[in-house]
Amino acid sequence: MLLAFIVLNTVGLLAFTWYYNKYSRLVEEKLSSGPFANTSMVFAGPQVVMVGDQTTSNEIVDYLRDAGYGPKVNNRMGWYNLRPDGIEIYPGPDSYFDQEEGVIKISKGKVTQIIALRDNTERTQYLLEPQLITNLFDRNREKRRIVEFSDIRPVLVNAIIATEDKRFFKHSGFDPLRILKAAYVDIKQGRNAEGASTLSMQVARGFWLTPEKTWKRKLAETMITLHLEQRLSKKEIFAYYANHIDLGRRGSFAIRGVGEAAQAYFGKDFRDLSLAEAATIAGLIQRPSYTNPVRWPERAKARRNVVLQLMLENGYIDEREYAAAAASPLVIARAGTESTDAPYFVDLVNDWLQDEFADHDFQTNSYRVYTTLDLNLQRDATEAVRLGLAEVEKLMARRRARDPKLPPVQAALVAVDAQTGEIRALIGGRDYGESQLNRALAKRQPGSVFKPFVYAAALNTAVAGGNQILTPASTILDEPTTFYYDGRPYQPSNFHDQWHGTVTMRTGLTKSLNIPTVKLAEMTGYRAVVDIARRAGLNMDIRATPAVALGAYEVTPIEIAGAYTMFPNRGVTAMPHWVRMIRAANGQAIFDAQPQHRPVLDPRVNYLMISMMEDVLRTGTGAAVRSRGFTLPAAGKTGTSHDGWFAGFTSRLVCVIWVGFDDNRELGLEGAKSALPIWTEFMKRAHQHRQYRNVREFDAPDGIVSVDIDPATGQLATASCPNARAEYFVSGTQPIELCRLHGGGGTQVAGWETAPAKPVSSPVPGSIAPADGPVRAARATPPVTSIEAGAGQQPAPVNGNQKAEPKKGFWGRMKDIFR
Repeated sequence: MLLAFIVLNTVGLLAFTWYYNKYSRLVEEKLSSGPFANTSMVFAGPQVVMVGDQTTSNEIVDYLRDAGYGPKVNNRMGWYNLRPDGIEIYPGPDSYFDQEEGVIKISKGKVTQIIALRDNTERTQYLLEPQLITNLFDRNREKRRIVEFSDIRPVLVNAIIATEDKRFFKHSGFDPLRILKAAYVDIKQGRNAEGASTLSMQVARGFWLTPEKTWKRKLAETMITLHLEQRLSKKEIFAYYANHIDLGRRGSFAIRGVGEAAQAYFGKDFRDLSLAEAATIAGLIQRPSYTNPVRWPERAKARRNVVLQLMLENGYIDEREYAAAAASPLVIARAGTESTDAPYFVDLVNDWLQDEFADHDFQTNSYRVYTTLDLNLQRDATEAVRLGLAEVEKLMARRRARDPKLPPVQAALVAVDAQTGEIRALIGGRDYGESQLNRALAKRQPGSVFKPFVYAAALNTAVAGGNQILTPASTILDEPTTFYYDGRPYQPSNFHDQWHGTVTMRTGLTKSLNIPTVKLAEMTGYRAVVDIARRAGLNMDIRATPAVALGAYEVTPIEIAGAYTMFPNRGVTAMPHWVRMIRAANGQAIFDAQPQHRPVLDPRVNYLMISMMEDVLRTGTGAAVRSRGFTLPAAGKTGTSHDGWFAGFTSRLVCVIWVGFDDNRELGLEGAKSALPIWTEFMKRAHQHRQYRNVREFDAPDGIVSVDIDPATGQLATASCPNARAEYFVSGTQPIELCRLHGGGGTQVAGWETAPAKPVSSPVPGSIAPADGPVRAARATPPVTSIEAGAGQQPAPVNGNQKAEPKKGFWGRMKDIFR
């Protein structure tokens, strides 16, 4: 008997030792690599701090903590050191940056100096670590903010301990009293009514095991718990627990850990939680979906009060504190359209990863995906869409009263860096929780936001040549017209069937007139229009028919945003992209984006387009931009089809707005009333940030001249012309005939030689060429002044690099003519 006892004990001890060692190695492997390292992370772009910015050291510390930095030197993401005059920042091996240490000096709430510690030189700006947008884990999106035990307020620790494991700091991983109580309750009620797992056991199960209930898993849980209790302190175990627990969902993301829960539900840092808020979070742990405070506020409040009662019974709070917290209302932070979550942007990134890196598993490996998203602009976009859609709904009130089943109006916003093509902000709909359809990728008819490509093709005749040279002063007859293509009639109409008679090209674009636009496309060639649109980045489904002039072929908001970058970028399109860099767990870069540029327009033609599109905001269909308070140099175009559009830009940002219904029914509001308010609100907010404030005027390149014309005729203005205005031309294509309507008498100089327009070099490597061949000098064909009458004029003899000419009076011109 004794021998059998010894053998059994020996076998048991050996088995225990074997299993203990096995699971000890498993635990150590995970602890050595970090408990949260088995998930890919998607980051926003880095945050810019510049000399002169209003901020404090504590604000920068809060930002760095959210980005994963800490005060300890061995923090892998990076660490910081607070000084009386500012803060030192040291990126770690897991940082986005290449060890760019720096000092930000702050005095009286303002950044006074930035010093790079690598070479001890002063800088004007410093980039802070990109913040986490989401984790890609098990094909679900999660958010967590890593917290340290020393940063967790006692009120939150006590709330969790009182609810989940009140003897946590006293037991060694197992609580015999709790086990006996749980067994008694289960036997009494005849079911598994009460759990006996301690926090240590929950950490063991959550990090290393599956949730299945088998004796093998329970054995493994026991071994891991024993090792954790030997390997880690109670504070470290609690920190792992606090960072790992499932605390429900907000919007499209699962909330992991108390740090993210504080931000998601209460919009505040976890260090600032009140007693009632801490109790609410602790109350979520057992049944996070059932007591979610967003969906079930009454359930959450009832559970919160249970937690408060437990805290009172365990001596963590007194009667007065309990009464005040239990009586307080449950106030949840408003979310609306997600801002920093950027769910539609995350979908865009995730889909791109699956397409471009199909052989990489981003759900189970520790990749770091650094995107182009600017969290400040994303917040601005969220608020702009919220306010804009509220304004649209007011305009839709009568229609909605007649049709209660009318679906919600949707919106998309795409903001792109004009020079690089990086997507800085993206909204794909009004509520991701209700609909995951990304309208930024949905193809819709662009309407009049396509017209600039028609006018660009027409103006391109100044450098590419053609049967007729078209300029902003060329006149077109705006009247009901039937066009024929392949033997079939096409009869477009103007907005509200209004007709304006003879108008210049500038007026046609400014007032968004349909008939003049189709006439221009017909004269330029529908194929030439399509070629420019495709070179700018629009899709191959666009066809060379009369309907193309009015935006009848579908495009996406992202495509329009990318194509419009050619205007602030001197005729060169910056292709849209949204991922900057991807790094593997070992820090090796497996992808590093390089901005892609494509020459589309000669810079001179591009400048003429900008000048005309500035007039859209000054006096045309987009004039409400100015009346709503956005006064920076900008240009753009409204659009109305089934939907409302507005596409516009400054020298720093391109932004495109789409507003409409998902089922493609008629919105019934022009773009100036539906999309323009959103665009204006966003751009006003976006350009308050320092890195976007330095908006510049759109300067004319060499080869642009300016003369005064009469808008009614497109001819040189005389002293009698009542509405003379300066007009811009590619040098060599400006008119030389005096206005016949106001005293020009048809005088025309004979024998002047034509100075053809000379192509200029592209601002980036590569040639600017029309679809049918390389750039050519403009042919000596007179520019068309009246498309209907065909009244041509010889261009004036000017130098190819001539700048804007000084204004001359009538007698000055006559003196020059007869000299």
